[in-house]
Amino acid sequence: MMNMTDTVKQLLIINVLFFIGSYFVPQANELLALHYFESDGFKLWQPISHMFMHGSLMHIFFNMFALVTFGSALEQFWGAKKFLFFYFSCGIGAALVHSGVDYYQIHSLLSEVQNTAITSTDIHTILNTSFDNGTSYEGRLLYQNAAAVLDPLNVNSNDFSLLFQAAIKNQGRAVGASGAIYGLLVAFAFMFPNAELSLMFIPVPVKAKYFVPVIVLIDLFSGVTGYSLFGGGVAHFAHVGGAFFGFLMMWYWKKSQFDKNRWDR
Repeated sequence: MMNMTDTVKQLLIINVLFFIGSYFVPQANELLALHYFESDGFKLWQPISHMFMHGSLMHIFFNMFALVTFGSALEQFWGAKKFLFFYFSCGIGAALVHSGVDYYQIHSLLSEVQNTAITSTDIHTILNTSFDNGTSYEGRLLYQNAAAVLDPLNVNSNDFSLLFQAAIKNQGRAVGASGAIYGLLVAFAFMFPNAELSLMFIPVPVKAKYFVPVIVLIDLFSGVTGYSLFGGGVAHFAHVGGAFFGFLMMWYWKKSQFDKNRWDR
């Protein structure tokens, strides 16, 4: 493995500090995770701050392992400023794509609600009312708790289901550096297409130019179909968004022969 570069090391330390700190300051998860931009929980800093928050030890381990492995190689070639610009651009791009898909899905659900007596104020209240009773996030309990909020509006079962789904999606939160990491994967495949990657679940090394497109397509498939090969709670479209923005930047830089003199090493 290539030696860890300075900027990558600093990002690693910041991510670990945020991860540890979130256990001592539980409110940090609410303030720093990425909320849907139309929800009451959204703050302007979240498209950046969510990149330093992680949901589990395995989550941060895999992201930081990829950051050190691929990020160090890229920083050595690009220098710190260009690397940071690319890293944060991919992370913010991932947040934009993730939020854009949420917008489409939420408003598609709301457009199917038939009860015209429900006002926009009612919908805003419903979307931002937590259905969690403080004891469990299990779907059945959330559904039962939602009834207490929605029943007074005399909605039918179909409208109830639509509003419930929209509210759960509106209240969702995204955390992790995965979007930025997927951008790094794309950049690595651009710059080192024949580099062979050895992975735990693949018995033979795979060239980067094959591995990266396949992993992105798997995420796209999971996001579109809802069938996740990586388990639940994965922001697949954030991964795809980070990869997409990474591809656009690498394509542009390659096409225009980006002036390296603009970046101080």
